[in-house]
Amino acid sequence: MMKLDRAYSAVLFDMDGTLVDSRVVIERILTEWAVANGVDPDALLAVSHGRRTIDTLRDFAKAGTDCEVEAVKIEAAETADVCGIVPVPGAAELLSRLPLTRWAVVTSAGRDLAIRRLSAAGLPIPEVLVCAEDIEHGKPDPSGYHLAATRLGTTADQCLVFEDAPAGIQAGLNAGCDVIAIGFASPTDTRPACPLISDFEAIEFRLN
Repeated sequence: MMKLDRAYSAVLFDMDGTLVDSRVVIERILTEWAVANGVDPDALLAVSHGRRTIDTLRDFAKAGTDCEVEAVKIEAAETADVCGIVPVPGAAELLSRLPLTRWAVVTSAGRDLAIRRLSAAGLPIPEVLVCAEDIEHGKPDPSGYHLAATRLGTTADQCLVFEDAPAGIQAGLNAGCDVIAIGFASPTDTRPACPLISDFEAIEFRLN
């Protein structure tokens, strides 16, 4: 059990892979898109986790592809597909103990998709939900975490962040937050640049 000595003003959560295990859906839909568009599925999946769909497509789509249109199609397919979506262990219990004004979700998913997945996993919808369309630059840019902290009436350096993907972990660190990595649903075996725990049943912290 990891116990944090510091007290925080707020807690900021990534969604996919952190609060919600959505691996089966993401891998299924992105693999279908990659095969249909002549892209190596393994290469695409290796760098897609924790990033906005549009940012990943821009790295892999062939010349002439309208990445914005394709991203909308992928997000629509992901919103419609919740088969296999489950909460990360301890997530529901932790969120039930946190005041709604002291936590937020910062996700690379669009708003409709985020609400759909949180609901499918039986998790509450936060009052502060920062999504792909709310920011100009996706993770590892820290703007999403800065925006969430501001909306909660605090600053990023007073926040604890839970993440799982390298891009998200770096975004939290870039924002000046303390970051804890959740390994339960992580697709990578590399050790993150922050403390690592298995799930939310393995940590204790407090709010000031």
